[in-house]
Amino acid sequence: MIEGTILLVGCGNMGGALLKGWFAHGLNPVDVMVVEPAGRDSVAAAADHHALCVLTDAAEIPSDFTPDVIVFAVKPQVADDVIPAYAKFATSGAVYLSVVAGLQVSKLEQLLGGQAAVVRAMPNTPAAVGQGMSVLFASPGAGPSHKRVSKVLMGAVGETAWIADEAQMDAVTAVSGSGPAYVFLLAEAMMEAGIDAGLPPVLADQLARATIAGSGALMTADPTPAATLRENVTSPGGTTAAALDILMGPEGVKKLVGQAIQAAAERSRNLTS
Repeated sequence: MIEGTILLVGCGNMGGALLKGWFAHGLNPVDVMVVEPAGRDSVAAAADHHALCVLTDAAEIPSDFTPDVIVFAVKPQVADDVIPAYAKFATSGAVYLSVVAGLQVSKLEQLLGGQAAVVRAMPNTPAAVGQGMSVLFASPGAGPSHKRVSKVLMGAVGETAWIADEAQMDAVTAVSGSGPAYVFLLAEAMMEAGIDAGLPPVLADQLARATIAGSGALMTADPTPAATLRENVTSPGGTTAAALDILMGPEGVKKLVGQAIQAAAERSRNLTS
């Protein structure tokens, strides 16, 4: 159950996913206010509600509205222009929860005047269907209650984890933030290979999607290590073993994924430095 008042700044894909998740977890629409320059038309239908207040500018926020949480879900390139308008809430005891990609806590504190309790979160796109993975980092000014409400809000769209060192957020971005794209690429490759092997495109697409979705569901339900799950479906000398001889070769998946994640992490460090 989500309680308290929330000011959501930005209601694009991620903001809309969060809003939908909060409503599904019991948030009363009258307790949230949205600031979205594009207006109500940009709020996803699944997250819209007749009682939801949607404003187009921070100047329209009523003077008597004091939120418990201000959530920033804007694009990184507009953060410098957008965020300072909300610094006035820093002394009210509110927590600022940011899902702005690449925006470090020190920068948020600078934009908010240095008095703010800030929590930074890195979710990923499966949050759109309530299956996201969010990693959170709290500033020294964020107390237990701030951390608790931030965890509840991000937990409404999937799993959560905390890190104590913000520098780890670059690796988090490389593994889980960018990770869905790696999985989609695998599905794409499996589908195309299936077509090349003689399958109709529609069937190849169905097989790739269902296999990846089912494997993910199995990993969620079964805490057995991934390596053991792989071994369990690999019979010596069988078809899976023949495929894995290729995928696990010297230039195979593990090496490529390692290089890919290193590249993504390095790019993240460059963007946030």
